[in-house]
Amino acid sequence: MKAITTIATVTEDGKITVQLPPDIPPGEHELVVVIDEKPLVEKQIIKEKRPPLKFSAYPVGLVSQSVTFRREDLYAND
Repeated sequence: MKAITTIATVTEDGKITVQLPPDIPPGEHELVVVIDEKPLVEKQIIKEKRPPLKFSAYPVGLVSQSVTFRREDLYAND
């Protein structure tokens, strides 16, 4: 069994076309279709309305302030 995640367009008459990976052999196959009730366009509009997340530094005391994370400090020259 193989799970495939893709985006499909549903036509007015309720038909969809799915592009499968080339490793699926031709012939009859049993399919399970799960459809989200909200169209993808509607989901994108909802995501665009959210304010962006803001991340800030929070000192937790794991390293001192004098430590740098330059490549030269993290890796050897080999």
